[in-house]
Amino acid sequence: MTSWLASTRLAARLGALLRPLALASLVANVALIVTGAAVRLTNSGLGCPTWPRCTDDSYVTTREMGVHGVIEFGNRMLTWVLVGLAVACFLGALNHRRRSLTRLSVLVALGIPGQGVVGGITVLTNLNPWVVGLHFILSVALIAGCWAFWRRIDEGDGEPVSLVPAPLRTLARLTALVSFAVIAAGVVVTGSGPHSGDQGAKRNGLDPATVSQVHADLVFLLIGLSVALWLALKAVQAPPAAVKAALVLIGIELAQGLVGFVQYFTHLPVVLVAVHMLGSGLVWVATLAVLWSLRERPALSPTDLPARKEAVAAA
Repeated sequence: MTSWLASTRLAARLGALLRPLALASLVANVALIVTGAAVRLTNSGLGCPTWPRCTDDSYVTTREMGVHGVIEFGNRMLTWVLVGLAVACFLGALNHRRRSLTRLSVLVALGIPGQGVVGGITVLTNLNPWVVGLHFILSVALIAGCWAFWRRIDEGDGEPVSLVPAPLRTLARLTALVSFAVIAAGVVVTGSGPHSGDQGAKRNGLDPATVSQVHADLVFLLIGLSVALWLALKAVQAPPAAVKAALVLIGIELAQGLVGFVQYFTHLPVVLVAVHMLGSGLVWVATLAVLWSLRERPALSPTDLPARKEAVAAA
């Protein structure tokens, strides 16, 4: 009985803190991109040469493995921070008794260990560039899940209501698709470049100049679509939050593009590459912010509440 009461009180406290916990989970998943970049850029990708152990005889790094082992092991430990936040968000969502929140929290919670397994496969395949790329793409998917969970806390459970005409929603979706394509192309560029995570790691064999040009072309397309979306939103007098979100996206894209060009023509200094990696996460978050600004979810109407209560009771 005492343990049940304690768990109930814990869930209630987590429920009260759900929004900051969700935001912390989002920030931590973006930070994972940066720590992953640090592993790769310091040639620490095989600092722990096996998985799930760090060595054949130890789950933690050893003195003999030096700084590379510390960096790689530290990145692995961040996964446990993400797990802790995901569990806290799940318990808090249960306290809110909203199935939509619970489902999203479960999705994020399951994605984190899945991401960890793919990270382990990257080590076991000696940093195969395609597996490393998949590892990054999964981070992008997790960021989307964390964003959706965070924003859903302040939304109702009614059907989404569009705040702009249908053609603008289509343009926004196309912009989001190209934004993802830019990130995916950046992953391919990374797999062809010099920062492999370990001096002995293989590259994907593609010509860096060619794939970089494809990546740059997609960036120009993304900026053009974003500017068009911003102008269209202003033209139809969309909600100020939507116009502002589109303008913020353009600003982040321009800054990210500038960093990308400078790093390319200065032969990829590690500091700029790390900033560019962070920028990719920020571009994706800004893209999601635009999509969310174009609609709202009202609370369920009184006529919908009995059906929802019956569904909850049946569950």
